[in-house]
Amino acid sequence: MPRFYDLHVTDIQKTIRDAVVVTLAPPVDNADAFSFQPGQYLTFRQEFDGQELRRSYSICAGPDEGVLQVGIKRLDGGAFSTYANLQLRVGDTLSAMPPMGKFTPDDRPQAPRNYLGFAGGSGITPILSIMKALLQREPGCSFTLVYANRGVNTIMFREELEDLKNTYMGRLTVIHILKSDAQDIDLFTGRVTEEKCAELFEHWIDLASMDTAFICGPEQMMLGIVRALKAGGMSQQQIKFELFGASQPGRAKQKAHGGSATDSAAKTQISITLDGATRGIEADKGTSILDAALGNSVDAPFACKAGVCSTCRCKVMEGEAEMAANHALEDYEVRRGYVLSCQAYPLTDKIVVDYDQ
Repeated sequence: MPRFYDLHVTDIQKTIRDAVVVTLAPPVDNADAFSFQPGQYLTFRQEFDGQELRRSYSICAGPDEGVLQVGIKRLDGGAFSTYANLQLRVGDTLSAMPPMGKFTPDDRPQAPRNYLGFAGGSGITPILSIMKALLQREPGCSFTLVYANRGVNTIMFREELEDLKNTYMGRLTVIHILKSDAQDIDLFTGRVTEEKCAELFEHWIDLASMDTAFICGPEQMMLGIVRALKAGGMSQQQIKFELFGASQPGRAKQKAHGGSATDSAAKTQISITLDGATRGIEADKGTSILDAALGNSVDAPFACKAGVCSTCRCKVMEGEAEMAANHALEDYEVRRGYVLSCQAYPLTDKIVVDYDQ
């Protein structure tokens, strides 16, 4: 079960005016816990005005670089991102869970493959890690990156991308799409829409030769890209994307077991197994399993509380629950009884869940 560890900040570098790359050193005794796959993220926790806040940021380093780094872009009103950009200093300590996430490439040996990536703004961070790993580990592969930003001065990792192009000459292609800065080619100016993708596939990118596409960026941009990829002949299995927000679409609402909703004001008995210990609590059926656990001082794991990250996954051993949203679990996991406890609401008078499964 994921737990938090203290990571020491060893370096902080600006990549653009409002974004930093933070280098972290895990505790020596738990260094193995922070081995990561390209595309994974770290979940941090920090107190602000006496309230705990949790935020997840993607690892931007490649797994073969020997460092642990995350990219954090400052958002208006974002407490953690503002803290990381303005107050965090080398020598400080950040509390983080080990790497998590399924936005990772297939690591099974295959014939040389061609990869396509779409990133918008800070969505470049996990794709950068994926790109580094694939170019390093698969000498015969190629990677085409379409990177959307407002303008030149908002391009995160601009110099690093140029260095990678020089290192992997002929294997890495980077196409910058800028919303407000005019470019020599009109197609490379404006928003990345479904229509623009269709033009890219017609004139610049041989979609038929691509084996896998990775997408990370704003919700509406990602939806348009997915539609364009499918219209161009890619299957759902060839498309991988990363979601960050609660409003982002994902898999349809599904039940862990059959059943129908009951009176949300009724009480339910919840048995929770966590780290080998089992505890029983009582809660309203209109309260999520995670909120019920946290409200009774059970230190259940969570990060986004939006059904996106799967940190709060547990298995329903007895009883029934229904998820209000599910952007993280695969269909087979749901069939086996797994739920996202932040989105799972009890349907029965008794329910037994296990976080250790």
